[in-house]
Amino acid sequence: MVIGIIGGGASGMMAALAAAKNENATVILFERQARVGKKLSATGNGRCNLTNRNPAPYGGEDPTFADFALKRYGAETTVRLFEDLGLYTVTEDSGRVYPYSDQANSVVDVLRLQLQRENITVETGCEIEKAEKTEGGFRLFSPENTYFCDKLIIACGGIAGSKLGGTMSGYRLLSAFGHRSTRLRPSLVQLTSNHPALPSLKGVRANANVKIYRENTCFAESTGELQFTEKGLSGPVIFEVSRDACEGRGKWTARLDLLPDLTEAQLFTMLSVRRNTSLYSDELFTGILHNRLGRIITKEAGIGLCPISYLSAEELGRAIHCAKAFCAELTGTLGMDSAQVTAGGVLTKDFHPETMESRLVPGLYACGEVLDIDGKCGGYNLQWAWSSGYLAGENAGREDK
Repeated sequence: MVIGIIGGGASGMMAALAAAKNENATVILFERQARVGKKLSATGNGRCNLTNRNPAPYGGEDPTFADFALKRYGAETTVRLFEDLGLYTVTEDSGRVYPYSDQANSVVDVLRLQLQRENITVETGCEIEKAEKTEGGFRLFSPENTYFCDKLIIACGGIAGSKLGGTMSGYRLLSAFGHRSTRLRPSLVQLTSNHPALPSLKGVRANANVKIYRENTCFAESTGELQFTEKGLSGPVIFEVSRDACEGRGKWTARLDLLPDLTEAQLFTMLSVRRNTSLYSDELFTGILHNRLGRIITKEAGIGLCPISYLSAEELGRAIHCAKAFCAELTGTLGMDSAQVTAGGVLTKDFHPETMESRLVPGLYACGEVLDIDGKCGGYNLQWAWSSGYLAGENAGREDK
């Protein structure tokens, strides 16, 4: 039995390892890029947050589709599996699991080593442009060759991050078999803003509570690390609230509480003491916020350069309110090329959640980001890739299927 897997990313590699547990099966893993795991090498800013031990809800037209795979092969199973592969991991207080080396390449390396099995062939630099069902299985076409397999797994990933391997291939291949997709849009992506002060804050980080408003309604909220960029707002806390942000009509605004652990009253007490110093107003938040950010806050509050001792209680209150509710109008996102994950995908209702097999075409499977399932920031999307990939590979590799 020959099992073809299109896509050498996280879900595709996991599917190959699971399918190859059947020693009588021959697994062929096709990857259009020069090496497998390229996008995986860049995840988590090169650290690879490979899973999260704290459960969280997923997105998609029917998020419950993911339940079976995530329960069958959840975070604890993933950690044990990678430890068996030789990867030593560490878990942060947030539940995020990283390789102990803090290098994503460590994750990719152990997977590549395991792919060097007698019954696994890895075809890199090989793009499957077309696939069709035959009486005995599937015929796959690349520009150079034609391949045959008894079972086929589509694990091409999503369209997000084209520079790292994002592609439409999976959607096109599955569409040819009659599968339809929901609307594709970016998730875990930077938000853009026209606020004039943001370019001067490029690179500045802060712990913040972020609320995204559409007109006067709170659309999403999260607390975590915020990073200012030349074009807007980034960092894990922004990725958390970016899914479907700035979609549709209406004014979108980000309201940033840059000191979420302190109340305005506590801040007033702290900063009032500084009126007895020789500091100037642009140093009001020295030691509390990044210096550049502190200066922007006082400027936003309409406070000119003067000794802090000159500030009235009303001016001090304005500066504090600005630090607790800094507002930046949003203009959109950086788009799909800059997104880490694709929201939307192939309709899950046309697949069996217990096997990842197509309801339309027997012997055809799909897993990972190509399906309409996406998770929040923090290792959840990789966990879906591992879970669904393992489930697809295990079932495709069964002789009775």
